[in-house]
Amino acid sequence: MEKILPPPATSPARTEPAPIPFFTQATSFGELWPEIRAHCVDILDRGKFSHGAKVAEFEEALARWTGARHVVGVNSGTDALVLLLRAAGLRPGDEVIVPAYTFIATAGSVVLAGGVPVFADIEEHGYGIDPRSVDAVVTPRSRMVMPVHLFDRLADMRGVHEVARRHGLTVLEDSAEAIGMRLDGTHAGLLGVGGVLSFFPTKTLGAIGDAGALLTDDDAVAETARALRHHGRGGHTLDHFPGIANPTVLSGLNSKMDDIQAAVLLAKLARLDADIARRDELSARYDDRLRGVPGVYAVPGAVPPHPGGNRVCYVHLVEVGDRDALVAHLAAKGIESETYYPVPMHLQPCFAHLGHASGDFPRAEAACARALALPLYPDLAEWQVDRVCDEIENFYAGGRR
Repeated sequence: MEKILPPPATSPARTEPAPIPFFTQATSFGELWPEIRAHCVDILDRGKFSHGAKVAEFEEALARWTGARHVVGVNSGTDALVLLLRAAGLRPGDEVIVPAYTFIATAGSVVLAGGVPVFADIEEHGYGIDPRSVDAVVTPRSRMVMPVHLFDRLADMRGVHEVARRHGLTVLEDSAEAIGMRLDGTHAGLLGVGGVLSFFPTKTLGAIGDAGALLTDDDAVAETARALRHHGRGGHTLDHFPGIANPTVLSGLNSKMDDIQAAVLLAKLARLDADIARRDELSARYDDRLRGVPGVYAVPGAVPPHPGGNRVCYVHLVEVGDRDALVAHLAAKGIESETYYPVPMHLQPCFAHLGHASGDFPRAEAACARALALPLYPDLAEWQVDRVCDEIENFYAGGRR
């Protein structure tokens, strides 16, 4: 008789923890879909899908929210920087002083606008441009200084303005990340001649693609920027079909905002205060968990904003030792992160002709070696923050597997 053997023993299936993306807006987008859909139906009924009435509606709503006299919607934060520089009077060959630690768009926009970027170091405690370093790099060709408000706080605008007054520099702001940040009640981007906002999807107010805006209280800057965004055409063009025949008064760009992006941004603007509050809660939880962990050198909450400023947590950035190994460890556990930014501006290949070397801006270089952005967005859950922190603690406790 054939012997019937029992089936081989099997181990219970292992359940891996769900991955934690660096960013997602799936849940909040679903909640907002009825409002977004209503705006989209309105766009379809009107039949104009770019540079139309919905963009105008968003500009007006954002002006009310920020307190800006003028909001000029464009198709990206980078274009907003280029248009701002040109509208503020940058001439070919003019120098614009920018921080050595920032996203490439800051210095790249200066080049695209016809200027020359000049780099300065960042603050000892924080990531804003150091006014003393600005003072040290001013030359007879310096025309503008453009501080960047990074991650969760404003740059030292009082210090920047003091240096600018001494040297006759125009102050612009790369405030792409800074929606909701204010100094004594004045919104970022309105602390100089003008500033910008980026609505890249990961931003505090994010679209579902590229979009941006220029903010200013200066009528002439706004008028020039409005012409530049639509091929340099003069007169009224927003939601105005006959404007296509307007005379071209400047050499401009095709940088019109799409109405679909404006629809998403309008819906999300209505809950922006709640989203900012949620980001702050999650960032505070990170601070509480990571403060004092060996290997974590700096947490955002350890450095207060400059007097009169507030904290708005676009990114939760920590400084850590053995960063790249930690990134690999987190990735192996299904946790995404981002290194902001691994190469400083003065060492980027595209700026090699400026002749900088390692050591020129030591604080910027140190930040590039140690800074790590952790997941932070309204859809993130507290238990997910705890899991990220658990894995960081495990890594520095020797659990590198």
